[in-house]
Amino acid sequence: MKRVLTLAVALVATLSASAQYFAAPHGTNPDMVPLTIHQYKESRKEIILPQVRGLNIYKADLHTHSIYSDGETTPAFRVKEAYMDGLDAIAITEHVEYRRIEPKMLKFLKGYTGGKALKAENTDLIRNEITESGIKVDLNYPVTEAVKESKKYGVLVIPGAEITREPVKIGHFNALFTKDNNTIYDPDPLQSLRNARKQGALIQHNHPGWRRTSCDKTEFEVKAYNEGLIDGIEIANGGSLYLPIIDRAREENLFVAANTDIHPTTAEYYRLKGQLRNMTLVFAKECTLKGIREALEAKRSLAMSGGYVCGDEQLLKDLFLASIKYEVVSTDKKGTRTVRITNMYSIPYQYKTSKNALPVDLLPYHSIQINVAKDKQLNLTLTNLLCGANKSPKVTLEL
Repeated sequence: MKRVLTLAVALVATLSASAQYFAAPHGTNPDMVPLTIHQYKESRKEIILPQVRGLNIYKADLHTHSIYSDGETTPAFRVKEAYMDGLDAIAITEHVEYRRIEPKMLKFLKGYTGGKALKAENTDLIRNEITESGIKVDLNYPVTEAVKESKKYGVLVIPGAEITREPVKIGHFNALFTKDNNTIYDPDPLQSLRNARKQGALIQHNHPGWRRTSCDKTEFEVKAYNEGLIDGIEIANGGSLYLPIIDRAREENLFVAANTDIHPTTAEYYRLKGQLRNMTLVFAKECTLKGIREALEAKRSLAMSGGYVCGDEQLLKDLFLASIKYEVVSTDKKGTRTVRITNMYSIPYQYKTSKNALPVDLLPYHSIQINVAKDKQLNLTLTNLLCGANKSPKVTLEL
């Protein structure tokens, strides 16, 4: 009897293990066996963050592209992708002046025009002057598509558009929280920024050192800043971190951002490499358009990219202290204490205990023990947190 029970248990275990790959036939075709591995769709990577100052931290990407300008996926997929990557909010920011996919779309749709291939017009206003026919597409549609898809995933969609001009002398700027993307364009790029501001948009200065020899302001940017048209700036964009911009953001009172500016898929750039995508950490009361906007206007954001978190010094300190717990676990005869620090959340930290010490990693959900001499406090320099081009915040853990 015991042997029969053992065999039965083994059989159940074998069938349970197999069930992760096979399910019972369904429908009217007994020869079709669906693989249950394909039933686990849209798995989300959860990124757990603490509350700071009584506020939630929402993960946002404020710069993305789709096939409606020069990206490689749809706005609907961008929303799904953001959900799988652990984000709470995403801005859809198609280029206003550059839409390289449009000619291909028209060729694909020639059957709708009696076989006549229509010529795309005004799809590259970076290099060419606009003609009388103007911009013929609906620049609000990508946002509409994304908002519709967002209802499936609970990801907030922020309406936006990228004002895209010659990068060296003028630059690129995202208009966020827009109301009508079709009314932004003007041949004068400064007027385009004004048009966006007129409808209540916040304006983010994108990748400020891209294709340039420095991050210094151009003549155009000086005018835009002096006119009060810039609200925030990217410290990180894609694979680039602009260190001098941390100081500019503080000096100019700008919100900081780290965004993907994604054109292909984030799986290619981040997930398949085992990395978190760039994200803007927004400290807000609620994940709504009103809540996220209020936080950005109050400059309560940090830029997280490539293992670094950048921005306001006090906000960085508050984030770290909210992420850890620490305790004295033992004291020896000389009074030296062994202190255990535990990282309770998903952001990795790196610290040094003195100027000449080697950096130590405090990984998510891990603990580190440090010996502290009698009557000494534990001082840490948080080396992967940056509050200036060459500055990291320091914290003291009272024992």
